[in-house]
Amino acid sequence: MYVCVCNGVTDRDIRKAVGNGVRTFKQLQQATEVATCCGKCAGCAREVMDEALQADRKPVWSLQLQPI
Repeated sequence: MYVCVCNGVTDRDIRKAVGNGVRTFKQLQQATEVATCCGKCAGCAREVMDEALQADRKPVWSLQLQPI
């Protein structure tokens, strides 16, 4: 789905950017140019980014307990 019609940015583009390490809205704008023209898409873009960030969460470390 197109999120930003002005710059042709889709939800897939946003998810890909998050997968490539984007973590802030400013970084998202730099990576995709979303919400840099009229700005009407900013709310939707933030929602898609937040969903992608939640899905992309990976544990920083994991603890595996083993019997001695």
